[in-house]
Amino acid sequence: MPRHTSRRLVTFAVMVATFLVAMDTLVMGTAMPTVIGTLGGLALYSWVFSAYLLTSTVTVPVYGKLADLYGRKPVFLAGSAIFLLGSALSGTSQSMEQLVLFRALQGLGGGAVLPITVTIIGDIFPLEQRARVTGLFAGIWGISSILGPALGGFITDHLGWRWVFYINLPAGAAAMVLLWLTLHEDLQPRRHRIDFTGAATLTAAVSALMLGLQLGGHGYAWTSWPVLGLLGGALALLAAFVFAEFRAAEPLLPPALLRNYVIAPASAAGFLFGAALFGVTSFVPAYVQGVLGGSASTAGLVLAPMSLAWTIGSTVAGRLLLGLGYRAMGSAGAGLILLGTMLLAGLGETTPLLQVVGAMAIVGLGLGFNSVSVTIAVQNAVAWNQRGTATSSNQFFRSIGGTLGVSLVGAVFTAALAARLAGLGLEGEAFASANTLLDPVARSSLAPAALPALRTALAQALHTVFLANVAVAALGLVAALQLPGGRAEAHAWREEAPGAPAEQVEQVAARR
Repeated sequence: MPRHTSRRLVTFAVMVATFLVAMDTLVMGTAMPTVIGTLGGLALYSWVFSAYLLTSTVTVPVYGKLADLYGRKPVFLAGSAIFLLGSALSGTSQSMEQLVLFRALQGLGGGAVLPITVTIIGDIFPLEQRARVTGLFAGIWGISSILGPALGGFITDHLGWRWVFYINLPAGAAAMVLLWLTLHEDLQPRRHRIDFTGAATLTAAVSALMLGLQLGGHGYAWTSWPVLGLLGGALALLAAFVFAEFRAAEPLLPPALLRNYVIAPASAAGFLFGAALFGVTSFVPAYVQGVLGGSASTAGLVLAPMSLAWTIGSTVAGRLLLGLGYRAMGSAGAGLILLGTMLLAGLGETTPLLQVVGAMAIVGLGLGFNSVSVTIAVQNAVAWNQRGTATSSNQFFRSIGGTLGVSLVGAVFTAALAARLAGLGLEGEAFASANTLLDPVARSSLAPAALPALRTALAQALHTVFLANVAVAALGLVAALQLPGGRAEAHAWREEAPGAPAEQVEQVAARR
């Protein structure tokens, strides 16, 4: 067995794992109608996705800390094994309840794969190469978002929906073996004190928050006791988590880390652009299908340019980042996202589809610039023994931003649509008609005279949503402008300053 780390083979192994996890949710979208036809349980439809999102989000900081304490390889292999076990069990599901449970198990493993993959890349490549390789990995998401729905449909039609899960097993196992053989870490053995209190309170806080946001407006009113209880409990648990982190010997999310002059604005930018991303991708399809009268395939084609532009932006940013620096690239990306959301806010009932495509491509290009800039900035700002924690915290803030963003913007959309329908004298069953408007087949059942009014109401409600996205993108630009200026090397962690990131702030603040 070789004792040196093979960069190419390790990179290939983690690329395969990243691709599988990135594809997992996307292929499920096209497989789910067939799953429902086999297992029933339409009421649990959204929980197949939510269960995975919940567990994969809450475990990210935990895995990041474990990777810093015990090494990247064992934690990555353990997470991958859990992910593959969840995949195998999901394929054997005999009911929707089982599928939701096994998808949650999948998420427990998926929460390890993505942040630790980026951390491994940060470990094995020097800064000069890291930006380019990180851009390559960001491109995997763009490719998977294009291939995922089509691959899910193909597998479901020709092999059966269970193979959507089974297909993960051979490729995932091969990636695990390859990484085990080719990645070697030089760990310094020492005693560790795991922050169990912090892990438990953070997991409970995020779980309560996400469940409250999932239930609000979907089966329970936002002012109902179950929703208010979950949201209030989330705030109380979050306060308990912060208190625990200040007292822990080895905190899960070190407070000093979040005070770092690079990581603080990067985390804020990640949170806000996660919200912008989910806000755009969740509601542009509704505009294409409901207002412009397109099909689901048309909506998918409109989203594809964003993914392609994201890939291009990530590649370009990886090449330019070292020379231009975090602030220049991050704010350029933020400016593009703001421009794209402003173009979306200008959409009307007769807007050409090409304008929608152009706006989505601009948003994608900006996200590519921003994601690479933020990831490299965070990794470059800390020592090896905090890189896993820093990387996973950035991923965590982005995921939470997306979850909060899509839930809050969804509430804005529902309220705006209700107001528009009430203004037209359409209430109650009009919401069902608005839902029908989004289905190209069911749309023909609507009275022709009702279509213009419904389209207008939907267009106006979506305009409110897109304005909210503009506000989020503007805040993201403010956050990106707080990133340090100058070349990236000027803000790298120095071995001669081995203290906590907060200590380094005083040493490098003059370089800003």
